[in-house]
Amino acid sequence: MKEVLADAEGGHDWWHIYRVWNLSKHIAQTENVDMFVVELGALLHDIADAKFHGGDEAIGPRKARVFLSSLNVEETAITHVENIIANISFKGGKDPQKFKSSELDVIQDADRLDAMGAMGIARTFNYGGYKNREIYNPDIKPNLEMSREEYKQSTAPTINHFYEKLLLLKNRMNTPTGKRMAEHRHTFMEHFLDEFYKEWHGDT
Repeated sequence: MKEVLADAEGGHDWWHIYRVWNLSKHIAQTENVDMFVVELGALLHDIADAKFHGGDEAIGPRKARVFLSSLNVEETAITHVENIIANISFKGGKDPQKFKSSELDVIQDADRLDAMGAMGIARTFNYGGYKNREIYNPDIKPNLEMSREEYKQSTAPTINHFYEKLLLLKNRMNTPTGKRMAEHRHTFMEHFLDEFYKEWHGDT
C-alpha cells in the first residue's frame, strides 16, 4: 500500500491507511472478529478509491482480489475483503448497505473516525485544496438531500462537507468503542466550527 499510494492526495495516502489499520486493531479488541480479515480489510480498503478513479467503484475490490490471490489467500477471506471494500464508504449515507459483517463494522468505524476530529478537519481541508474548492461561501448552503451521484459530483465549499458528512458520522458508528471515540471527535469539530464562524465574521 505504501507503493500503491506513493503519490496519493494527502488525506487518502499511506498514513490514512496506517491510522485506519491501527484504529481497527484497537476497536477489534472488544469485538468478536476475524483479525486476519480485519487487518487485510483495513490495509486494503482504499487500494483504489473510486473518487480518484473516475467513480469506478469496482476497481478497488478487483485490485484487492488480484493482490490477495497472488499471495494464495483463502477464497473466503478474499471475498470477505472484497465485500468490505465495496461497502465501507459513506457515499452520501442514503443507500442501504448491501453487506454486513462484524469485521466491516470495525473497519468502517475506524475509517469514519479518521474523517472526524482534528484529523478529519485536516483531511477535509487538504482535499478541498486539492480540488481547488472554496473554503466557505455563505451563499452556498449545505445540501442534506443529495443523491449518491450528487454527493460524488459535489463541488461545494469545504465547510459544507462538515454538514453533509462529518457531523453525521457520530450517529452512524457500529461498535461501542467507535461510538465512544466518535463523541470526543464530534465535539472537537463543533468547537472548531464555532471558532471558524467567529473568525469569519471578525468576532474574535
